[in-house]
Amino acid sequence: MSFSLLRRRKFIALCTNPVGPEIICTNPTLIPKTQQNSCPQNPLTRNPLGVLQFYALYSTQASKFPEYEMPLVTWGMVQGKKEKLVSRVIVGDYLKSLGIIPDELESLELPSTVEVMKERVEFLQRLGLTIDDINGYPMMLGYSVRKNIIPVLGYLEKIGISRSKLGELVKNYPQVLSASVVVEFQPVIKFLRGLDVEKPDIGYVLQNYPELLGFKLEGTMSTSVAYLVSIGVSPRDIGPMVTQYPYFLGMRVGTVIKPFVDYLVSLGLPKMIVARMLEKRTYILGYDLEETVKPNVDCLISFGIRREAIVFIVAQYPQILGLPLKAKLSSQQYFLNLKMKIDPQGFARVIEKMPQIVSLDQNVIMKPVQFLLERKIPYEDVAKMVVKCPQLLALRVPLMKSSYYFFKSEMGGLVKELVEFPEYFTYCLESRIKPRYQMLKNKGIRSSLDWFLNCSDKRFEERLEGDCIEPESLAPSFCMGGKLELPACKILSDKEDDSDDEDEVLFRRTVAL
Repeated sequence: MSFSLLRRRKFIALCTNPVGPEIICTNPTLIPKTQQNSCPQNPLTRNPLGVLQFYALYSTQASKFPEYEMPLVTWGMVQGKKEKLVSRVIVGDYLKSLGIIPDELESLELPSTVEVMKERVEFLQRLGLTIDDINGYPMMLGYSVRKNIIPVLGYLEKIGISRSKLGELVKNYPQVLSASVVVEFQPVIKFLRGLDVEKPDIGYVLQNYPELLGFKLEGTMSTSVAYLVSIGVSPRDIGPMVTQYPYFLGMRVGTVIKPFVDYLVSLGLPKMIVARMLEKRTYILGYDLEETVKPNVDCLISFGIRREAIVFIVAQYPQILGLPLKAKLSSQQYFLNLKMKIDPQGFARVIEKMPQIVSLDQNVIMKPVQFLLERKIPYEDVAKMVVKCPQLLALRVPLMKSSYYFFKSEMGGLVKELVEFPEYFTYCLESRIKPRYQMLKNKGIRSSLDWFLNCSDKRFEERLEGDCIEPESLAPSFCMGGKLELPACKILSDKEDDSDDEDEVLFRRTVAL
């Protein structure tokens, strides 16, 4: 054994065993009196590492997070190259005994003792991580519990992530354990607050998308926000959008967001309508354009949906772009044909008027249908009613009963009138049907359901003041991007004539809103 190794071991023995100067120098007469009394015998100065141990003890207590149990401070040993290799092999064998594969840890500085590594593993397991989770990202075993993990967890809990959710966050994004609170976390939090994300929502956002903590502010996050504002998204709505679907902050504008917006515009939707859609349903940005959105549009056309009606469908029900549409359309088409004899063409008109039908449960659909059949309305007429007003299929039966009994008992109407105007069931009985019918009754006017229900309050008052009832007219026709054209009809008042002269233009974005 070399002389230098003997000297190193002797030094380690002196460092780890408190040895007073009276033991080192057994003959006090050899020590001058000035040296004997120059320094008091402080027990902390007897051990060269005692000061470090004393400082570590109290500094740990001073900086200790009350919600976490700090690990033991182990300073390790002064080791040579051979000793380090031996310690690494021992620690590696310990990890293998737990089922952890240490191959990826060869480039990391690992603890010199099994005790420290054991503390790290147990701490991670107390967070809720399993051995499989650790194997998924074994680099987390190279992070110091005291220097890395506890400060990070403490800060995350401080900004609103509950302790019970911290383990799940670490599972989803284990790199968070090595991040710097000051350099990485705080700038991201400040950026989110600048987007008007509410302070209580910060934890929710990061819990859903912890990768945000690793983003650079001048990168994807800033460009995606700037582009959305440029197409008409209100800056005040960016915060709620982040809370609803934070993943768009990590989407590239050139390859994801802009192609998606451009495709919707190519269907006929103005950018302002697309902006309103994204404000309310930001998650549609997550639909894959090539794999989901375009095939779904093609699928709608293949089922007989008119191309010019696609824009109405998307504006009314954007979620349809991300559904497994072919299977849902096939199922609902077969069901409506089986139960009500609605042919494929009629089914296409149903989808154009109410695309939510594709997601409506078939048991829900049958309840209003069964109610109508129980009123002795033939199957053929029920099918006509559904094609004309698919909203019937989503109505609550108790409300339909109330409206039906008022129609039969108070109004004395015929079932034929309901077949011709099934929209009657969609109006509120208390706020529209009863008051307007009472006004008609007081004036002694007998009219169709369409005449006194399918108009605004102002228009209804004008109709009551008119000398005659205007003839029945067709429903308004609408051309994409053009005017709302009403069929020619008799003018009931000068006021109405003036409003017609204004040549009002109703664009599709108004209809969508």
